[in-house]
Amino acid sequence: MGQQLQSWRSGRGQNLWLSTLVDTMEKVSRPELRAIPCDRLELAAVRAQLARPAAAYPAYGSHFSLRN
Repeated sequence: MGQQLQSWRSGRGQNLWLSTLVDTMEKVSRPELRAIPCDRLELAAVRAQLARPAAAYPAYGSHFSLRN
């Protein structure tokens, strides 16, 4: 999966990422999975992550120039 998502910049990579997201959302929306309680520490970590501002640079990119 990681190798497939490395082609993110191509149209195929974007479609794969979106399909994976939709499949995951459909899976976790099933009633039997929604009934499972979340670990409170994990839930707090997710809330803290979502409360942070968005990164200025994409996570897959580099902050460093190859011209240095």
